[in-house]
Amino acid sequence: MKIACLDFEGVLVPEIWVNLAEQTNIEELRVTTRDIADYDELMRFRLDLMAKHGLSYEDLNKAAEKLEPLPGALEFLVWLRSRYQVAIISDTFYELAGPLLSKLHNPMTLCHRLTVGSDGNIIGYRLRQVDPKRHCVKAFQSLGYEIVAAGDSYNDISMLEQAENGILFQPSEKVVNDFPDFPVALNYEELKVMYTESM
Repeated sequence: MKIACLDFEGVLVPEIWVNLAEQTNIEELRVTTRDIADYDELMRFRLDLMAKHGLSYEDLNKAAEKLEPLPGALEFLVWLRSRYQVAIISDTFYELAGPLLSKLHNPMTLCHRLTVGSDGNIIGYRLRQVDPKRHCVKAFQSLGYEIVAAGDSYNDISMLEQAENGILFQPSEKVVNDFPDFPVALNYEELKVMYTESM
């Protein structure tokens, strides 16, 4: 039996923080794991920016609620779930992912938690564990599953390396140059082909 492990933002849905940047005109919030590979460094940067500009959890949640899945994402996910067990493994947060997950028919999702203060401001976050994407894949493998994983950015690399088959989906040129050994799918049709070949 095989499990398809997918990243969330950049693979099935737009980047939530980029959407917040567009709504608030704070260009620095466009920075993602494609730009800063260290997730703790990236989150400290984001939370410092939010505090500096007086943005609350509610502002971020409203940005998430306005998002729609990427064009073709739901159809791809329905197709994939008819062939594989599917797990979304993400570095986003349950508090932000909920509205988007409901639009994708609520696939199983493993992600992190935000810590929100009584004043509605985000005061921190709790990671599921260190190197969570690799550990999720290892846990599934320990149960006898083979993993075919797809992601778009630096924080997905450990998941792709641990999986029996790893695929980059619409990655930046920098990610491709840094990790040239992974096959690249530029759209959902190409991703379908790669998952079919891995069955």
